[in-house]
Amino acid sequence: MPVRTPALKPASTALCLISVLAGGLVLLPCAPASAGTVAHPRVVSARPVATTPHVLDGIVNAFALVGRTVVVGGEFGEVREARGTTTLRRRNLFAFDLVTGRVDPRFAPEVDGPVRALAAGPGGTVYVGGGFASAGGPGSGPDSGSGSGSGDTQSLARLSVADGSPAPGFAGRIRGGEVSSLVLQGSKLYVGGDFDGVGQTSRPALARLDAATGELDPAFTVTPGGPRGGTLKVYAMAATRDRLAVDGSFTTLDGRRRPQVGLIDIGAARPAVAPWHTEAYADACKDAFPSYVRGLDFSPDGDYFVIVTTGGAKGTSKLCDSAARFETYSRGAAIRPTWINFTGGDSLYSVAVTGAAVYVGGHQRWLDNPRGSDTAGPGAVSRPGIGAIHPATGKALTWNPTRDRGIGVKAFLAHKGGLLVGSDTTHLGHEYHARVGMFPLP
Repeated sequence: MPVRTPALKPASTALCLISVLAGGLVLLPCAPASAGTVAHPRVVSARPVATTPHVLDGIVNAFALVGRTVVVGGEFGEVREARGTTTLRRRNLFAFDLVTGRVDPRFAPEVDGPVRALAAGPGGTVYVGGGFASAGGPGSGPDSGSGSGSGDTQSLARLSVADGSPAPGFAGRIRGGEVSSLVLQGSKLYVGGDFDGVGQTSRPALARLDAATGELDPAFTVTPGGPRGGTLKVYAMAATRDRLAVDGSFTTLDGRRRPQVGLIDIGAARPAVAPWHTEAYADACKDAFPSYVRGLDFSPDGDYFVIVTTGGAKGTSKLCDSAARFETYSRGAAIRPTWINFTGGDSLYSVAVTGAAVYVGGHQRWLDNPRGSDTAGPGAVSRPGIGAIHPATGKALTWNPTRDRGIGVKAFLAHKGGLLVGSDTTHLGHEYHARVGMFPLP
């Protein structure tokens, strides 16, 4: 099938971020940094900036950018500024200034469980999803209106970035599980995870809420079904102008066969499963990974998206341990990928598509490795822990900053000034950058 490189769209001027020119920091007009919405004219630098703070333990799972404040979520307890010596206690959530790297002393909410997902909200707020019973400042417990109620597990909150307190009026009550993915699209908040419902209404694994109030949107009823391995779960989501892509442990959406991935038409008055179907993820990989899809992201123009997987080396007949591009508006009984890039046996967890590159992260050793099986096969290129793929050809770009592999990259966020990277290890681009780093756009 012919492949075209997506055109870059002009950005709005809503926010101010940074770029690096001639070694200095400058402010640029830019668009809000949501996954899949920020186009880059070129590949980011392979040398990280020196200002990002260090997370001293655990793992970073998610980023959100609110103005020029970076909110960081994961499972950790201590952070330190890049040029500082003081260890700061921050339980699973903190914020820092994108330009200076200074950790925000006002934003120190207590989150009593892991943070899995973040989304920048309106009015200087951030949506926080994960596996926690409470989140926020003093008085943010079950009766504070921050998202929890009788019989609920919370797992979702909306916080003020100014001071970490719960945003008034938001009461998104998640019941019976965790939140693993959040997507804000206009006035709607899409929530994915392994939960049972919202409030007293059954909504297994996927729901749409009013972004202001957290109330369940009754017009959105698309329901995943047929879990693989016993647990129904939405792992990752991304949205473009009229499509929501979801992947996870399911085989159907509203009873229609959609093994591990599907598209939902969210441009309609009543959202419905889109006529897009692939069998590419129907086959099993290893028994330990009954569901092996992980991250996904749309291109900035929405014309295509890329999915990354775990699963183990299984040759080229299955999409285990791979990155694959799919065209958003393709039709047919069994849509095939436009291209596939195999690691040869190592997991990929995260992907960010900027138009100039498809960034992938995990604990991979190689890219371009279809004939490798925990080995470097013919044509394999070394890309430890992080790499970039050409959007049109599907081949690895020369960009190769390297990182300590560990578990892997769990978070990317492309913004107008570069690419944020979150993981569980301490070296990125041959330098010490503990669990958080940023590659600037030259």
